[in-house]
Amino acid sequence: MSKKSRTNRFRSSLPADSLGFALLGAAHAVAGVENGTALPAALSSVFGQTAIPPQAAGAIQYIAYRCMRCLGLSRTLLRLMTQKQPEPSVLRALLYCTLSLLVEPDENGNLPYEPFTAVNQSVAAAASARSLSHSKGMVNAVLRRFLREKDALLAQAGKDTEAAWNYPEWWVRDMATAYPENWKSILNTGNTTPPLTLRVNHKKGTTAAYLDQLSRAGMDAVQVGPAAVMLKTPVPVSRIPGFAEGRVSVQDAAAQYAASLLDLQNGMQVLDACAAPGGKTGHILETADVRVLALDKDARRLERIRENMLRLELQADIRQGDAAATSWWDGRPFDRILADVPCTASGIVRRHPDIRWLRRKADKDQLTTLSAQILDNLWQMLRPDGKLLFVTCSLWPEESEMQAASFALRHQAKRLAAPGQLLPVTDHENNHDGLFYALFQKSTA
Repeated sequence: MSKKSRTNRFRSSLPADSLGFALLGAAHAVAGVENGTALPAALSSVFGQTAIPPQAAGAIQYIAYRCMRCLGLSRTLLRLMTQKQPEPSVLRALLYCTLSLLVEPDENGNLPYEPFTAVNQSVAAAASARSLSHSKGMVNAVLRRFLREKDALLAQAGKDTEAAWNYPEWWVRDMATAYPENWKSILNTGNTTPPLTLRVNHKKGTTAAYLDQLSRAGMDAVQVGPAAVMLKTPVPVSRIPGFAEGRVSVQDAAAQYAASLLDLQNGMQVLDACAAPGGKTGHILETADVRVLALDKDARRLERIRENMLRLELQADIRQGDAAATSWWDGRPFDRILADVPCTASGIVRRHPDIRWLRRKADKDQLTTLSAQILDNLWQMLRPDGKLLFVTCSLWPEESEMQAASFALRHQAKRLAAPGQLLPVTDHENNHDGLFYALFQKSTA
């Protein structure tokens, strides 16, 4: 093991139920994101390094996600208070995580922890880690300065675009260009905590019956789609009634449009391309008695599909393959194709707030090119009169409407009615991510 990897291992002598322990764990995850790792993978790495009780894991995850949602502000504040960038990256991340607990109060004006408690626990976290113990004085000085000069520092930081919106500057600029009337609400929605929305498996019961089951379990919920139920208070999946038995799945309300748009009929052969983790695969099979080939390039992500199918008690042909290639295809055309193509995922940043910090402006063009290759490849696999549903969880027009229009022109594809660009919204009974849908039908000629 290299010196660097030893330095970056999560080790703490603090009690697992302490805020300091959670701050240090979250700091290791945030440092992973700064080094290019997606937050879920970074958190998994932290959780895999030592035995962490569920409550402590929940606290680590909460702080890490909160930090991602106000990382722009935290970075700017730290630059204002330090002459040079603190090293190592875990030290910076510890300060980012703590600052995230000292800003952004809730709608009632409350912070998650008392400010001095957060500062003291951050110092304790630094002291408990061998690689950071020499920096505990600096941690204390920086954070206490923030408490003393909070209003002035926040006012100064607010002049910076990244700090004001908590997105990279290019992201803010491009969003304002793409949506001149809605860009502020789009960015603000992306900084909120997403709801927990469920999809009721209609092969195992009705939406009304499940709402009644939730009510009897003391859980308030509202129906937000034919099979979509949004819990008013999110809970771990282990506490969701019927989840283990496959009665429901976790899926955003906007993502639940796909199955109905495909116009499925019993007996059809359906391709779910780029299928992992299998949410839409499951919904297709819950909607009609069809044969589904669930394709994904990543062998590890295929395991998620298998796990979902097992829980839902559904059958799919799960296969590893590149949707931009033909080596996996046996030449038999599909009646329906769901093409949920790779994209920047700009429409789901409230669920994955690390995405904005991991993406680069050039990613839009690269992923648009890849998606076009996939769509062109899949079109040849669709039978005459068949339908292909193009889906992306992006808000960038290059990846959504412009891509759809270009595809229709290249193939003279008939475009059918579909929602087009759904912007993310947080209305009480209309709360969903930002997705794009375009439906095409192939000519019989």
